Amino acid sequence: MTGKKQSVENRKYGTLKSRSKNLVPPKQGVKNMKTATTKSKTQQRPTRIISINPYTEEVMKKYPVMSTFELNGQVGLSREAFLKWRDVPVADRAASLKKLAEVLRAEKRRYAELITAEMGKPIKEALAEVEKCAVLADYYAENAAQFLLPEEIKTEAKKSYVTFQPLGVVLAVMPWNFPFWQAFRFGVPAITAGNVVLLKHASNVPQTALAIEEAFTKAGFPENVFKTALIDVQETLRLIDDDLVDAVSLTGSNRAGEEIGAHAGRRIKKVVLELGGSDPYIVLDDADVEKAGRMAANARMVNTGQSCIAAKRFIVMDRVADEFLKHFMARLKEMKMGDPMDEATDIGTVARKDILDGLKEQLRDAKAKGARVLMGPQTFTNGLFFTPCVVLNTKPDMKVLTEEVFGPIAPIIVVKSEDEAISVANRTEYGLGASIWSRNIGRAERLAARIDAGTVTINDMVKSDPRLPFGGVKKSGIGRELSHYGLKEFVNVKTIVVRE
Repeated sequence: MTGKKQSVENRKYGTLKSRSKNLVPPKQGVKNMKTATTKSKTQQRPTRIISINPYTEEVMKKYPVMSTFELNGQVGLSREAFLKWRDVPVADRAASLKKLAEVLRAEKRRYAELITAEMGKPIKEALAEVEKCAVLADYYAENAAQFLLPEEIKTEAKKSYVTFQPLGVVLAVMPWNFPFWQAFRFGVPAITAGNVVLLKHASNVPQTALAIEEAFTKAGFPENVFKTALIDVQETLRLIDDDLVDAVSLTGSNRAGEEIGAHAGRRIKKVVLELGGSDPYIVLDDADVEKAGRMAANARMVNTGQSCIAAKRFIVMDRVADEFLKHFMARLKEMKMGDPMDEATDIGTVARKDILDGLKEQLRDAKAKGARVLMGPQTFTNGLFFTPCVVLNTKPDMKVLTEEVFGPIAPIIVVKSEDEAISVANRTEYGLGASIWSRNIGRAERLAARIDAGTVTINDMVKSDPRLPFGGVKKSGIGRELSHYGLKEFVNVKTIVVRE
């Protein structure tokens, strides 16, 4: 997010230069920035953004909050950059994307270690995340020209066609859980289309946010085409309210989405929201139960369960429920929990103490309502660790089913029929992703059509792919990212008609 008359105080992060910035660590919210509603004018605004290692719980860096004056100046610089960038040929933009992929691969280890240090993700997952960003850049470099070609449409006019033109300065409000991927997933398509990006990243990953800007700079993108601004919630909303940005993309909690969406709506501003999920993982009675059970543990524990598309509710037909639990627990016991920087670690810490406290409350609520809990084998007294567990004897009013669980808790719901499985799957305000397991592909596809979700995978866990559109329905969001659909979210779809 930006907007500032920049009094450039250059601060070093490795080779990285950054401006003063500000971001406030959210107090709640499962995933991203908490969008606390309006604060009283007398309440003290934060003056620093603090980077804390969730494994050691040590403060790594402190950054000053960006002032309103600086932010306004940056918006002006971003606006100037847009007026030039929009006229750069698509082929030249694609060439810059190729260089971006090269930078990401060359610096992969350093970027991955930074991600792990700031939010606790196992290093092997962080390395895979940076590599996925490089694959994304390659994908749009190879396909941008085709995606942005004018579309000719036959009418009675001499010529009719549709062009895709950029909107301007796009504000990106991004979360900490996949701190590189989420920012790149939005930023690469937006910039490819000719927009410029102002990134307001989550307040607990400021070093990562600055490193993302550094990657674009090293790849040779023009100054101010991609900028990071470390700012707080109030300044974020002011950018929208004062018409300093032309569109907004948010990945985060539903609370954040409601707030950002309301402000954008009042200004009639284009917005894409990728919000929470409570993804069902359905195991039918004809599934390969061993494969389904082992993959279920992987799908729940990815990023220590801190993923919007992690499997969160396991809906298993009664005939195979015991076998499913056996294989799930066997795989869970194989996973190593520990130091996120250790290449052998599968499950790291959660990212913040408030998330840890929320998980404890959700589990307490389940136990109070009669749940049986099977805990994983590992416990830690230091660091923000939450021991993975399975919740049995679930009831519909338990928080582990009614709320998004952003951590390694796996509730299992036993059902008697496929119709009951679909009913339970859709019994949520969310609709992001879903999985169905069955050896009968026709049966699984028929049921997939009945699930309220943006993505349904059959015999696999849900994951995003640059080639496929990504997003949700119901309270899981508005709009799509990735593929050519995501590229065209932040463009003016302009119709041109020519007559004699």
